[in-house]
Amino acid sequence: MSASRRRSLSRRGRRGRVPQPPLRTHWLLLVVLVVTLTCALLIEGYTQHMFGGTPDGAGLSQGPSGQVPAAVAQGGPVVSLEQGQPKTARPRTGTVALTFDDGPDPTWTPKILEVLRRHRVHATFFVIGTNVTANPGLVERIVADGNELGVHTFTHPNLGLIPAWQRTLQLREAQLAIAGATGQTTDLLRPPYSAGNDSVDDADWAAIRQASAEGYLTVLTTKDTEDWQRPGVDRIVANGAPRGRTGQILLMHDAGGDRSQSVAALDRLLTEYQQQGIGVGTVSATTGLPDSMKPAPGTDHWLGLGLIWILTASHWLLTFLGWLMYAAGGLSVLRALVTVVAARRHKRWAQQPWGDPVTEPATVIVPAYNESAGIEAAVRSLVASDHPVEILVVDDGSSDGTADLVEALDLPGVRVIRQENGGKPAALNHGIAQASFDLLVMVDGDTVFEPDAVRKLVQPFADPRVGAVSGNAKVVNRGGLLGRWQHIEYVVGFNLDRRLFDLAECMPTVPGAVGAFRREALRRVGGVPEETLAEDTDLTMALCRDGWRVVYEEGAVAWTEAPASLGALWRQRYRWCYGTMQAMWKHRGALLQRGPAGKLGRRGLGYLLLFQVLLPLLAPVVDIFALYGLVFLDPVRVLGLWLGFLLLQLLMGLYAFRLDGERAGPLWSLPLQQFVYRQLMYLVVIQSAVTAVAGVRLRWQRMERYGSLQAPAPGADPWATDRPGGHPAAGAGRPLTNIPVPAPAPPLELADTWMREAYGSPPAGPYVN
Repeated sequence: MSASRRRSLSRRGRRGRVPQPPLRTHWLLLVVLVVTLTCALLIEGYTQHMFGGTPDGAGLSQGPSGQVPAAVAQGGPVVSLEQGQPKTARPRTGTVALTFDDGPDPTWTPKILEVLRRHRVHATFFVIGTNVTANPGLVERIVADGNELGVHTFTHPNLGLIPAWQRTLQLREAQLAIAGATGQTTDLLRPPYSAGNDSVDDADWAAIRQASAEGYLTVLTTKDTEDWQRPGVDRIVANGAPRGRTGQILLMHDAGGDRSQSVAALDRLLTEYQQQGIGVGTVSATTGLPDSMKPAPGTDHWLGLGLIWILTASHWLLTFLGWLMYAAGGLSVLRALVTVVAARRHKRWAQQPWGDPVTEPATVIVPAYNESAGIEAAVRSLVASDHPVEILVVDDGSSDGTADLVEALDLPGVRVIRQENGGKPAALNHGIAQASFDLLVMVDGDTVFEPDAVRKLVQPFADPRVGAVSGNAKVVNRGGLLGRWQHIEYVVGFNLDRRLFDLAECMPTVPGAVGAFRREALRRVGGVPEETLAEDTDLTMALCRDGWRVVYEEGAVAWTEAPASLGALWRQRYRWCYGTMQAMWKHRGALLQRGPAGKLGRRGLGYLLLFQVLLPLLAPVVDIFALYGLVFLDPVRVLGLWLGFLLLQLLMGLYAFRLDGERAGPLWSLPLQQFVYRQLMYLVVIQSAVTAVAGVRLRWQRMERYGSLQAPAPGADPWATDRPGGHPAAGAGRPLTNIPVPAPAPPLELADTWMREAYGSPPAGPYVN
């Protein structure tokens, strides 16, 4: 068997030990959660905001009444149809049917019940279905006191202005709510916004006829106290005072706002009625009609209970999510303030020198797996460095001729090391074992360095406490919307965060694209770890816990390719996010440690948990609530809040772009970023969190290379578009063959044997930068 065949089988065998995770069920779970949340919002919006909550008298507007029979317009206030013919009835002479609308209310209904008990009278309560579901025990108490219930619809719409199917739904839902709360049903109905017989118009008559066909008696009024206007107790009493002995149906309210005047007026009215010998009772009792309350069928009772449970759960869920939304908004504002303030302080602090200039050579390690599209530009940019370097390209079993291409360049100070495919950590550790110098720079194979990047990157090592340095990675292929959005994320998100982490001495990640390490620091933590998918984050956290300081050098600029498709971006960010969660869990012990480890644990891990895990997990709640507000609440207010948060992000972006010396032009796409890119990022976090909870192990996934990188000319702005050739994505910069190279580095020497022994067995699978 040939050597290449053995390598192929070996790679296939190792990869086979890391199965592709079955991550379909989490999408089902996510869909179920989103649908549940959406349904809860729709239910809450329908029950609480879909129709007006204004009192009945405030919504009166009479239309044409030519179709209303005279028997109804001039008859009694209790209306029904018998064999198609309208029939009406009124309370007996010397009686008053006392009625209350819009309840029950947990504050005012009990007070009214207390007044009724004190005067030993009963009343009819026309209840709204949503209030019944919110206060089922109170409705049961109303009935237990001997009072009567009537339907006032489910959400208080004007029945004359909605279609017939919706009327039926309104009455059926309200009836089910009553059945669930009391085990009884009622035949009485009072349409919202109704008044006396003379106010019935053609639309109202159509609703009354439909209600009669469904078995309801419509109860209008003859005397309105107008307590909904809160005109004062004396005025309410005057409006409800008896005028002669004619039977009356009196309208009051036990919900819909402050009803203290209604409670006080009720006590005085009942006293006056009793003094004048006027009987007070329910609609059924005063009109001589059969008892309107009947036992509910068992099916209706259980359906009603289910309706109460669903609406109660929906209300509590929405209350909880409302607090989460406030938390998400607070976290967003807090993050903006903290990062901007920290960035301002870091800018002043970073201007101070680290000490004497660092001039000792550095070893640059470039792990490469199928990097033929960009490896030449990467290596030539490193050769053009103004700091003495040796360059080790560790070919990790590439099948596209990456190693042959680098060797064919025949550049001084560049050495190619070949190994069987073992993964990025194994390639880095192999390079560390072969490095000649104590300062090590790790570079992704799709990254182009500025000529001064290595020199600036190693200057912080003048401080012996510094174990690692993070450089400033910039997106080179930012031509389209997706590129612009990633460019904004790198400048506004990553770089502002790094300034904060540097200031707080809790840097969690030195990016694989551009980072430098002290060899002694790597030796003490055992080299590049292989247990997580985010080896750069894992390594950085290990260094912090070992007592080393990790800093950010914004002047060390490197250009890297970003994913050019949503699929590629998803795969990259999924690995980053999942790997970060792995590293956070691995180093959770730092939360209880002191010194530098404690700073990482309580500052760094706390920040990551709040702003890179919890905040994205809350983002769907914010988005769905925004849609909810546009439909059911005040859309102007919702849009105002959204524009306020967008303005906050824009101001952050302008400041971050200024700090990084970037043009602010790409920020025009920031509003669009909220509708696509933001959703993609929080879906990545959700999938990563579910994957982590499920305990699934992921394999490395390689990002597609596009060959958009070329080595920049020394001292030139690689993004400048006013010079020949345009930006690097368009082939900017001097011809690669003209880039000057430094003198050859000293001969390579094998490093400590601990590195070779520790990493002789590489992990499985290819990798992505």
